[in-house]
Amino acid sequence: MIVAGGKGLRAGPGVAKQWRVLGGRRVIDRTVDAFRTHPGIGPVVVVTPDGAGIDGVHCVRGGPTRGASVRAGLAALAGQAVRDVLIHDGARPLVTHELIGRVLDALRDFEAAAPGLPVTDALWRVDGAAIRGIAARDGLWRAQTPQGFRLERIQAAHAVAREAADDVEVALEVGLDVVLVPGDQANIKITHPEDFARAESLLRDREGDLDVRLGNGYDVHRFGPGDHVMLCGTAIPHERGLVGHSDADVGLHALADAIYGALADGDIGQHFPPSDPQWKGAASRRFLEHAAMRATERGYAVANLDLTLVCERPKIGPHANAMREAVAAMAGIEVDRVSVKATTSERLGFTGREEGIAALATATLVRR
Repeated sequence: MIVAGGKGLRAGPGVAKQWRVLGGRRVIDRTVDAFRTHPGIGPVVVVTPDGAGIDGVHCVRGGPTRGASVRAGLAALAGQAVRDVLIHDGARPLVTHELIGRVLDALRDFEAAAPGLPVTDALWRVDGAAIRGIAARDGLWRAQTPQGFRLERIQAAHAVAREAADDVEVALEVGLDVVLVPGDQANIKITHPEDFARAESLLRDREGDLDVRLGNGYDVHRFGPGDHVMLCGTAIPHERGLVGHSDADVGLHALADAIYGALADGDIGQHFPPSDPQWKGAASRRFLEHAAMRATERGYAVANLDLTLVCERPKIGPHANAMREAVAAMAGIEVDRVSVKATTSERLGFTGREEGIAALATATLVRR
């Protein structure tokens, strides 16, 4: 049973921590997969705030407290011929099969088992900002999950116990014996915003090589009536405009396609079909912002964007810095990660004849 019914307020603003992305996947999905792919685990029940949200597992609605949520999850296991239950924090997505196996092994001989790590740092008693004394650390261990129990025993304990920090405390209150098994330093609980960065680092160490993706984009728009062209979100005076279903920003279209390409996520026409009237005259910044958001949702950071515009006129150089700043803001990256440059085609081809503008873009994405 995975308990993921909290709001996770200490993790900062936004959606609850269990629904946030870690290494390209939601925290809760990583946690669930660690259990449902373990050969010693049977049915998986997940307690969520609204009783829904994870494909392929039984979800139940949590309660106003952790204890109420655990009781709801335990009730869902009734009648499933389950002898033992492991109760795990949904915000511990780095739990391994090895740790799960240690708890299961202990349950063969004991009625309850839980992983922990010895406290090795000195402990201080603090009053405000002043250190007032030292606390003994002998015999102190840091609690982890999953914590394992005979299902009937922990159900009975929760029926009479007070609200507690974890299920071992509930078990001890009613006199159950709990055996300690070695925990795992990487089995951290995501609680504060900085814990995401630590978890990402641990995940990279576990998964090995750096994941880098490269994508290319190419777009063309012809000239038509108008008194300016939109390039990289910047209006540049010109005796003609560019023709397109949206605002025809050829630079942003190529950049968006480069990011989609790096993600193997189709192209701009699939996400924003030109046949859809809602995109007629639309600002192309929406396309680049969408592509960058897709990268973030998949766990990638945009490492750099490189754009080359091919045209005889207008001259790009005087506007290049403004265009870089605009692109950086849309993609949510530093301006020194954006390159905008231009070249001519030596009067050859449609760009040489000043019939239109072409754009070539490259995007580099790095797993965060």
